[in-house]
Amino acid sequence: MADKTQKAYRASKNIYDDVITQGSFLSKMYIKIFWSGTDDNEIARKVLSYIPDNFKGTILDVPVGTAVFTENKWKSLPESEITCLDYSEDMLEQAKQRLKDSSHISFIQGDVGNLPMEDETFDIVLSMNGFHAFPDKEKAFKETHRVLKTGGKFIACFYIKGKSSLSDWLVNTILSKKGWFTPPFHTEEELIKILEHMYKDIDIHVDGSMVYFCCTK
Repeated sequence: MADKTQKAYRASKNIYDDVITQGSFLSKMYIKIFWSGTDDNEIARKVLSYIPDNFKGTILDVPVGTAVFTENKWKSLPESEITCLDYSEDMLEQAKQRLKDSSHISFIQGDVGNLPMEDETFDIVLSMNGFHAFPDKEKAFKETHRVLKTGGKFIACFYIKGKSSLSDWLVNTILSKKGWFTPPFHTEEELIKILEHMYKDIDIHVDGSMVYFCCTK
C-alpha cells in the first residue's frame, strides 16, 4: 500500500499544486463539483494561523508535500527549528527546492508510522492533507503524539467521510484506487473520540468534507 501511495504522488507531482491551490479553471471546477467548493487555500490559512508569527520552537511538518502552503510561513520563522518529512521522494524534492535557502529547515524522507525521532522532540506537529493518505492511521496518530512534547500542539487538516456523498464517492471509487487516498477513513465523531483520548483543548472545525483542528498534548 505504501508503494502504491508513493507511485500515485510521483505521477501527480506536476499537477498537485495546481489542484489543491485551484490554480486553473479546471481545478476550480473540480473543487466546486466534488468538494462543495471547499477552499484549501483558506483552510491552510486558518491552520497556519494556529502557529504564532514569532514562534521560536521546534516544528515537525509531516507530510510536507511540496510545501506549497507552508513555504511563506516557514521562511518567516528563522528562529524556529523546522523538520520537514515526507514519504514521497518526489514531493520532498519539490519542498527542498522551495525552501533551499532556509538554514533553519531540514528534510527527511521517512514514514509517519515509524518516525526517526526521540519521544517529545517537537513543540508543534503539523499535518496538512496527510491523514487521508496515510496507510496506517492508528500508527500515524500514535507516532505524531509520541514525538510531541507535553503541552505541545498537534495541528492538522484532512478529509473525513460522511459529510458529502459526492466527495465520498470520489474518494472511494477514484482517489483511493489511484493511491492518493488510503482507507479506512474517519467520520467527524470517530475523529473527535480519537483526539479526546489523546489530547486536550481541542479546537475543531469542519468545512465541507475537510476537518481542521488544533489540540494540546
